[in-house]
Amino acid sequence: MSPASDERRAQLAANLAAVRAQIERACELAGRSPEEVTLIAVTKTFPAEDVRLLAELGVRDFGENRHQEAQEKVAEVADPELTWHFVGQLQANKARAVAEYAAVVHSVDRVRLVDALRRAVAGREQPLRCLVQVDLSDPDGVDGVDRPGGAGGRGGVPPDQVAEVAGAVAAAPGLVLGGVMAVAPLGVPPGPAFARLAGVATEVRTEHPEATWVSAGMSADLEDAIAHGATHVRLGRRLLGERSYDR
Repeated sequence: MSPASDERRAQLAANLAAVRAQIERACELAGRSPEEVTLIAVTKTFPAEDVRLLAELGVRDFGENRHQEAQEKVAEVADPELTWHFVGQLQANKARAVAEYAAVVHSVDRVRLVDALRRAVAGREQPLRCLVQVDLSDPDGVDGVDRPGGAGGRGGVPPDQVAEVAGAVAAAPGLVLGGVMAVAPLGVPPGPAFARLAGVATEVRTEHPEATWVSAGMSADLEDAIAHGATHVRLGRRLLGERSYDR
């Protein structure tokens, strides 16, 4: 290993230790076990070598939100022990390509996409786990900020339409309904939004007891997400450092 690789590995190891300690503290405050929370390393814009180094340090779950970058990185790393999560917005015409490498799609937000994914996994040995992305924007301003029309939202299905999409996933051959995912709205405290997500997650589990995943929380709002029941957190900056989109 080169000196540069040694230095990067040491940096990632220190970041990972800090993140795991942060997750442990957040779980302690929430009265939860750290074993209930899975860390997903979001490696967009970072090289495949970082994935390899994190894998050596014990990380097994990796997230990408750009299909082309994800496809190339998965092929370059070529490690069957890793689980790849697609966490970005997904066009229906990319469903088949993403299903070739992703074990989980976090951003299912319409029945048309469910249909595309169902067709994409036909003949696949392992089912594709799908999470319904929930729009946590608050058009009524109950979180204390008036944002007409849900401004500040980060994509997803309005809460009153989640049941329809979740039902479509659960009924689709080759797909497994994993649960729900969300990104906190911009510009407001994330706690009330994640509380709404917790309520939606409970409603989904009432109809689909197997849908236990709650994918929520990123570098800026990890603690709030865990406090409101997140089972999977998606971390990039705190783990890998600041992104350079020129890489």
